[in-house]
Amino acid sequence: MSERAGLTRLTGNGNGNGECGQGDCPNVYRTDKGTFVVQGEVSDAFTPPQGEGLVEIPENVLREAVRALGW
Repeated sequence: MSERAGLTRLTGNGNGNGECGQGDCPNVYRTDKGTFVVQGEVSDAFTPPQGEGLVEIPENVLREAVRALGW
């Protein structure tokens, strides 16, 4: 699923911080339902329930998302 319709990208402006490749930056998106989608490294910290997944993103990505939302 590569379609991002209905998502607002809050982070990952490609500012040259060395964390972005070809569209594979860790990012936080807000959905049109008011929920969030997090793109990042898959984590194996624990096994989540079926249908759920864990991702790991850098602290600066969460800070950027908070700034984008004005929180």
